[in-house]
Amino acid sequence: MYDCGKIAIIGGGSWATAIAKIVVSHTHHIGWYMRRDDRIDDFRRMGHNPAYLTSVHFDIDEIYFDSDINRICQQYDTLVFVTPSPYLKSHLKKLKTRIRDKFILTAIKGIVPDENLVCSEYFHQVYDVPYENLACIGGPSHAEEVALERLSYLTVGCSDHDKAQAFCDVLSSEFIKTKTSSDVVGIEYSSVLKNVYAIAAGICSGLKYGDNFQAVLMANAVQEMNRFLTAVYPLDDRSIYDSVYLGDLLVTGYSNFSRNRTFGSMIGKGYSVKSAQIEMEMIAEGYFGTKCMKEINRHCHVNMPILDAVYNILYERIAPQIEIKLLTDSFR
Repeated sequence: MYDCGKIAIIGGGSWATAIAKIVVSHTHHIGWYMRRDDRIDDFRRMGHNPAYLTSVHFDIDEIYFDSDINRICQQYDTLVFVTPSPYLKSHLKKLKTRIRDKFILTAIKGIVPDENLVCSEYFHQVYDVPYENLACIGGPSHAEEVALERLSYLTVGCSDHDKAQAFCDVLSSEFIKTKTSSDVVGIEYSSVLKNVYAIAAGICSGLKYGDNFQAVLMANAVQEMNRFLTAVYPLDDRSIYDSVYLGDLLVTGYSNFSRNRTFGSMIGKGYSVKSAQIEMEMIAEGYFGTKCMKEINRHCHVNMPILDAVYNILYERIAPQIEIKLLTDSFR
């Protein structure tokens, strides 16, 4: 049975904090990379993340904090990357330590901008990490609910089943149910797309479309997701109705915890992209994911009208009322 060894969290946001809470309750020790020393000092002093999920308290004696990503990567065997996708490259630019022999997990639900690669492909191509050492964490899992210990279901994807199961064992608890999958790339792409569709759901909510239409939108979204995954990464045993695909899409499209839905709702109400981003003070991954997926699909030629509509609203500045009306006419 594979041993995950010493585990470190890379990132300081809400999802990183929620995963750290789960992992440290099992291992009683984690490394934790945060970029800012002042945040680390405040965390040590207050016993909780000063900026995210502030109600979640930690035993500081169980955490080794460091703002040097190289020291963390040198000392720990399993590295869990939980940074916003737009910032992943800037963190890794500081990396001088060889990581190809580490077990790398990403809980990043986004694409690496400019590269148009999901995270596992980026780590493989740029840092020479073999696919058997790469895994992802997916599933319907808002950080806020995990922090409240509300029942959640997570999937660990990895081509090496023993490694996936080993990390599932780390995550499993009374309020976290886990399963394994070999569909790393499929889970990563679906995690990107569900953010795009959540923005669409938010835009429609902002435009005062009701629950009836939201259900039609989500039904069409899961079909669109399936078309894309089947075209770019076909897999015989994938079921789009599993919680890691459909479940994650639904929770992100419907939940008030969803920052992508919130962002979309603001756009539907008339906010500009910039003003919505400033007011939210949090990253809506779907904004960046929309552009990346649009560029990827220029080569794949999959029929993706919802992606196209969101792209046109966010990047071509077409009025949401016009674009969504065209989209509704294409649905049945």
